[in-house]
Amino acid sequence: MNFLNEVSQRFPEAVSFAAGRPFEGLFDTELVHRHLRRYTEHLMERFDGDVTLVRRTVLQYGRTKGIIHDLIAKNLAVDENVVVDPESIVVTVGCQEALFLTLRALRRTEQDCLLTVLPCYVGVAGAAELVDMPLLPVQGSPAGIDLADLVEVVRRAKESGLRPRALYVVADFANPSGISLDLETRQQLLRLAAEHDFLLLEDNPYGIFHAPDTEPLPTLKALDRDRRVVYLGSFAKTGLPGARIGYVVADQLVGDGNGGTQSLADQLAKIKSMLTVNTPPVAQAVIGGKLLEHDFSLRAANAPENAVYQENLRHLLAGLAERFGPDRRPGVSWNVPTGGFFVVMDVPFPVDDELLELSARRHRVLWTPMHHFYGDGEPRHQIRLSFSYLTPEQITVGLDRLAEFVDEQCEENGTTAPNQGGHL
Repeated sequence: MNFLNEVSQRFPEAVSFAAGRPFEGLFDTELVHRHLRRYTEHLMERFDGDVTLVRRTVLQYGRTKGIIHDLIAKNLAVDENVVVDPESIVVTVGCQEALFLTLRALRRTEQDCLLTVLPCYVGVAGAAELVDMPLLPVQGSPAGIDLADLVEVVRRAKESGLRPRALYVVADFANPSGISLDLETRQQLLRLAAEHDFLLLEDNPYGIFHAPDTEPLPTLKALDRDRRVVYLGSFAKTGLPGARIGYVVADQLVGDGNGGTQSLADQLAKIKSMLTVNTPPVAQAVIGGKLLEHDFSLRAANAPENAVYQENLRHLLAGLAERFGPDRRPGVSWNVPTGGFFVVMDVPFPVDDELLELSARRHRVLWTPMHHFYGDGEPRHQIRLSFSYLTPEQITVGLDRLAEFVDEQCEENGTTAPNQGGHL
């Protein structure tokens, strides 16, 4: 992530398909003030007009678990049909902290390890490294995950003395692949988690950004009947990225070290109290106000943003077909997600960071090499294209430049590769 930021700063004139950021065209600083006022009004009603208590809640150090946990619980019920005790929710400084806290709690001995589907969000590897938790890769597939390989990886891990504690998974429009798991795969994952005794860490930053004419599939947490799913949430894409508010739903019961039990959420809060102490109440209040203003539905609140992303996705896919169709450039293909922020493109030459820098310098277009999502540094014949941050006009210009770059590389390599898109 630091590398991509550095390249973007060095080549500011380049069109960037690299940044997986929300669209800025709908940002409005006045909304921050409005949402803060709305949440303050909510507290005035809750505290019977006690101004001192309202000010203390928003402006003073807050409780470690957060001050908008009850509103997040209502949002989950409205948008995801997930009913949880608000006390099982810990509000965090971004979803990355939620992930770190969860892994820190799960990593108890050197035998504890984390399962991840490759390619995978780079922040998972970073968080696991910080807590000294080994990663065990599981093969991806056109369905999102190779379940047979998952079982085999778990079997081998246990035979070698390791203890797989959890599988990190993004069920909807995963970063970087853009793939969503179908209903049968979700149900089988829950069955395998119970059968082989591991948790599912479900990260869901993109789930609400689906085609408007499609019925969203239930999250793993909505299907969970055995408390196998720890749900990681974020308001970076759906609320306000600058607020840096995430959360974790951890309603599992774990040992408290004294022969009793406590909720996993309480354990996470204990760790958080030694890390960030609490999540800024003012930032929480802005997100809380947005939830209140839209009757706890982020799907409704993000209808304008979703329209932008869907238009960008259609524009990108049409532009790819126009420039890279089978009769134009053999060896180039891409997958076709129905939502989210990302598309993966296969190219007939190996891609590394040096090639990205050349693309930025010579052709003024940025993208993300897929090797970053495998963690081994091996160049791959794939790039990730993010379409969320751009306008259709910028996408058009960027694709023209990308076509020039691909043509140049094909000519220099003197060959084309077979379609490699099947595994996505």
